[in-house]
Amino acid sequence: MKISLNKSQKELVKMMVAACVRRGYLERLHEGTPLVTRTGDYSDVKVIDAEGREIPWNEVSRIDQKEMKTLITGIVNRVYTFLMRTLFSTTEDKAFHVALDRAAAPWVKHWDEPKYLDDFLMSPIASSDSSAEDD
Repeated sequence: MKISLNKSQKELVKMMVAACVRRGYLERLHEGTPLVTRTGDYSDVKVIDAEGREIPWNEVSRIDQKEMKTLITGIVNRVYTFLMRTLFSTTEDKAFHVALDRAAAPWVKHWDEPKYLDDFLMSPIASSDSSAEDD
């Protein structure tokens, strides 16, 4: 797959997420025995910690600070590398494109199409301030 400005933006985003997020440290966090829930919302699942506290699953912190740092650092490094080897590169990196097709393309075939989020990173105050300026 040749990454270019002519490539479908939605396809590019899915490939980037597969390569930079899904195939990273998140996979290690996803490993393990899946929980069983009969209610479907995990309200019937509890964790007992080393101090004997029984904590409802929906209140358990599932990633500690060290894991979060490892996850975010990996994503930042992968996104940076992805962009440097694709959109920000002055030459075509054929080997990277082949690796991307092999490692990420199969994952995204059945993913939902991305949706544009109008309010992404926009606080209600910022939105109302900008509309007031337009009056």
